[in-house]
Amino acid sequence: MEEKLLLLGDQAIALGALHAGLSGVYAYPGTPSTEITEYIQQSELAINRGVYSRWCTNEKTAMEAALGVSYVGKRALVCMKHVGLNVAADAFVNSSITGTNGGLVVLVADDPSMHSSQNEQDSRFYGKFALAPIFEPSSQQEAYDMIRYAFDFSEEHKLPVLMRVTTRMAHSRAVVHTKAAREQNPMKFPDPTAGWVLLPAIARKRYATVIGQQPTLEQLAETSSFNSYTDGPNRKRGVIACGIAYNYLMEQFPEGCDFPVLKISQYPLPKNMIRRMAETCEEILVLEDGQPFVEEQVRGILPISCKITGRITGEAPRTGELTPDNVRAALGLPASKNMAPCEYVVPRPPALCNGCGHRDMYETLNRVIREYKDYKVFGDIGCYTLGALPPFRAIHTCVDMGASITMAKGAADAGLWPAIAVIGDSTFTHSGITGLLDAVNAKANITIVISDNLTTAMTGGQDSAGTNRQESICRGVGVEPEHIRVVVPLPKNMEEIAAILREEINYKGVSVIIPRRECIQTLKRHHQAKLKNESSKS
Repeated sequence: MEEKLLLLGDQAIALGALHAGLSGVYAYPGTPSTEITEYIQQSELAINRGVYSRWCTNEKTAMEAALGVSYVGKRALVCMKHVGLNVAADAFVNSSITGTNGGLVVLVADDPSMHSSQNEQDSRFYGKFALAPIFEPSSQQEAYDMIRYAFDFSEEHKLPVLMRVTTRMAHSRAVVHTKAAREQNPMKFPDPTAGWVLLPAIARKRYATVIGQQPTLEQLAETSSFNSYTDGPNRKRGVIACGIAYNYLMEQFPEGCDFPVLKISQYPLPKNMIRRMAETCEEILVLEDGQPFVEEQVRGILPISCKITGRITGEAPRTGELTPDNVRAALGLPASKNMAPCEYVVPRPPALCNGCGHRDMYETLNRVIREYKDYKVFGDIGCYTLGALPPFRAIHTCVDMGASITMAKGAADAGLWPAIAVIGDSTFTHSGITGLLDAVNAKANITIVISDNLTTAMTGGQDSAGTNRQESICRGVGVEPEHIRVVVPLPKNMEEIAAILREEINYKGVSVIIPRRECIQTLKRHHQAKLKNESSKS
């Protein structure tokens, strides 16, 4: 049934995937991609159709499970944020070599300006590296239409499709006109000659096949309805606008842009369209949200005499996200008062919630660790990363998911004592277990604090893969049972926890302390749900 709905970009993608006949969504929560999976989990259509939508342990397991869905001929969506693609990269890059059977779309949400991330990496580089087609919507409507098309494209060309959005596309709303939902694919298996076993002899043949597909993919980008060339009377400048940058550009010209405009939302780059612009315009301005992915390639496509401007040359900012304001500046237009941020909006620094168990853990850890001379505390990715800020200033590193344990081990290998790792329960199961195994095998002299709030709290309280299994996992990996200590982080238990910390720091080996108390936010939600349920029964 066709409808008109007000949707976030993430929700438009989710609904478009369901209407494309999705059989499973595989993801690890990561802002700004989380709402896609949550929308599918709550969708009546998805529930009625039995669409798989449980959270995965990490992005690599998500990518591999989705490949399994594709192998048997059904359609799968993989969702992650940009740094999650680093975790999934092995499976993603090789999925281009195996090819697909059922449609496979890898949705990656990039985070320019690092609103909630460690870096500003641009996932389009991964798509180019993997020789995979890339789609980048410019609006919520296009996001809905594009993902439906992307599944068809993946099946037709037997390739995974990388669909890239950025924070503002993911988290802004617009009206979306929907279409009728198609049925899920029946199960069917790939041709027996397909290259799903990547032994070198097979992989070499498949790689040659994928290389041979590139001219076809380029030609399809030239004729794609998602890419368009609009001429304009002012040939002093041509503008290449990618994804959401096209939206920002057209906001500046409600009556139509004076300059020739090349909108790019499907890659590889439409080289002939770019050459056409160069032949008629004195210079070319490239607008893209993220790194200068297109700008760098345009410099390779066109003669060196062509003047190309953008992020590299400083017309657009080299770092941070693209905005309507800096697009106006890049075009040489005066600043718009309507787009300026409100003077009454004052940024509030992030902080751990009042009543959070991480607070009590850090207070106790700080009290104990300062009794030692050359200590260091290695942190990880999660709410507890805020322990680096005042008033705690308790952690000294935060690099990537799971790094705390292996960095603490490395520091201990180099002679540091005490070396403390602080990691959350979800991050531990995501990518901390292998580091723990390294530490156990090396009999490393480290103390690991798994601060367990029984959820994936930083992204909104999604299920955590290892809930109530942390002790079993640690025992299975080889930590001595007597050095796995579970405590309840509350002020009344501070003396007990402090004594345990001292004991385990002084133990010459791997020890694990698990402060466990439910996240205060999920506790509130669970309590409200319980009251609502009791009220409905009475």
